[in-house]
Amino acid sequence: MLPKHSIIMDENITVLKGMGLTMYEAEAYVTLTSLISSNATEISEKSGIPRSKIYDVLKGLYKKNFIDVEDGRPLTYNVKSPVEVLNREKERINGEIDDAISRLTNIYENGMSQVQAPIWRIYGVEKIINQEVEIINRAKSSINMRIGFLFEGEGKALVNAFKRRRGLRVNILASPTCYINNEEVDIIKMFEDANINIQKADIPFVKVLISDSKEMMHTYTKFSEDKRNVIPETAIGIWNKYEDVAKNYDERFMNQLKKLEKKNKP
Repeated sequence: MLPKHSIIMDENITVLKGMGLTMYEAEAYVTLTSLISSNATEISEKSGIPRSKIYDVLKGLYKKNFIDVEDGRPLTYNVKSPVEVLNREKERINGEIDDAISRLTNIYENGMSQVQAPIWRIYGVEKIINQEVEIINRAKSSINMRIGFLFEGEGKALVNAFKRRRGLRVNILASPTCYINNEEVDIIKMFEDANINIQKADIPFVKVLISDSKEMMHTYTKFSEDKRNVIPETAIGIWNKYEDVAKNYDERFMNQLKKLEKKNKP
């Protein structure tokens, strides 16, 4: 079994490699965080990096702005604070990821529009929830949902997705309660802090999510004999990108919503 400090060092090196450092650069930087300031010979000895490689490694760390170099004979290498370096790299990586998401989403959506039969079946609770969150993240202006049941963890995932998209108009028609693992769950209360319009309604054991009147997903599952709990392994989502179909369902949803809002108005 490896000593605890070795495990921690390995984890730090893995993180630094993920930021674009080579193995030797990561090992040299981790070593320098304990030495603070040192020469190439000592860094080589403490890190185990060959003397023939150490100068190129330190040169690479300097170019990547992880260390400073102080003139002298020999040269002195000073480590930059991990807080400064890692926060800077985190911002850079997050920016690159955001840019990649934007570029790839455009490619993905353009590709989706070319698909001849835009209907897919999605099996498994985790994949269904992930697809719901993806549709919410992709929505431009509105999300409308009919909720007759919820899977374990689904309510929290949906609430978090709605909170991240404050600019969306979100309307939900929901059954008052459902059962998750034999526990009664108040659906209305679950969504009350998500800054959405949720109305109590008589919803069957199905779930429908409609985005921007352009895409939608129906979710079905079998229930236990007492009709209380879902049987997760039977869950299936039907993701539909036929705009005419989505628009038709959205219009029916809005008509039902307006009637309920009028009826429930004090």
